[in-house]
Amino acid sequence: MHLRLSKELNSQTASMIEIHIESDEEACRELWEQLIPPGQLTDLWDVRACFHKQFKRRLFFVVAQEAEEIVGFIPMSFVEEQNYYGYFPGEVWEGKTWLEQNRVIARDQDVLQQMFDWLLENKVPYHLRYLHKNPQCPLNLFDEDEIGYLFHPESFHFRMEEYYSVFSKKTLKKIRREVDKLYKQNLIFRCGENNDFEEMVILNIERFGTRSYFANNQFVKSFRSLRDYLAQKGWLKMTTIMIDGRIAAVDMGCQYNGAYTLLSGATHSDYPGIAKVINLFHMEEACKKKYKEADFLCGDFFWKKLFHLTPRPLYKISNKI
Repeated sequence: MHLRLSKELNSQTASMIEIHIESDEEACRELWEQLIPPGQLTDLWDVRACFHKQFKRRLFFVVAQEAEEIVGFIPMSFVEEQNYYGYFPGEVWEGKTWLEQNRVIARDQDVLQQMFDWLLENKVPYHLRYLHKNPQCPLNLFDEDEIGYLFHPESFHFRMEEYYSVFSKKTLKKIRREVDKLYKQNLIFRCGENNDFEEMVILNIERFGTRSYFANNQFVKSFRSLRDYLAQKGWLKMTTIMIDGRIAAVDMGCQYNGAYTLLSGATHSDYPGIAKVINLFHMEEACKKKYKEADFLCGDFFWKKLFHLTPRPLYKISNKI
């Protein structure tokens, strides 16, 4: 598919920008791997392909070129049930895409504006969220979306005791009392048991019902494929808490490029407070392994603010009414 539009960028230089659409999968992969820097997990084509293979959305990659140079890139997929183009691969839960840290590539603000003008002129509906801020385009085109939350162990010299010092004595005492109560119940950690993924899915559905993204079989298959990919690369980190021989909590995480990302998890309702135990464990691991960050993703859960995690806003842009 090739829709084309040329625009004069500058009347003095008479240089032209051409915008077209690429929809061939192999060509799209080549563009992605050429233009998206592999700085974080979701920058990897193979990670997104775990979802693309299940959702099978029609590709709609916007490419802006000046002469032979690509100067702008917006990779999208058509989300049929919502009638808009979302960020590739268009994996949708509750009407919105799920993967974070999406990148829109543009040489500068002018190129970015022209790409979105092109979409408007061609009546292309789009809804792009969880966007990573592009330092080359400090514009007000984007709105703030949701807030991601990070733990930076280096800020505390990789020492948990130094991290605990940011809490009030009252709050810390309450957290430790709750955590200690669970540790006294024959609690053990089981790490690296990849098959615990299936228990995580079951627990998550039991806890959240139809609101669980694992209630969508496409998400289950996507995450299972992602688990297998991460395991093959040696990046997967499955963490399970057992209490008296029962699974109380399971988290699926990943170590990539110095960052520790918590991708999904589940807790058993019989063990209130178990989420605090497993999250503190992840933070301790981040300190021990000297990760540059532990990313607990978006979602305005009370514990993230309680634990003094660092907020990081992500952005969105939409013409969907």
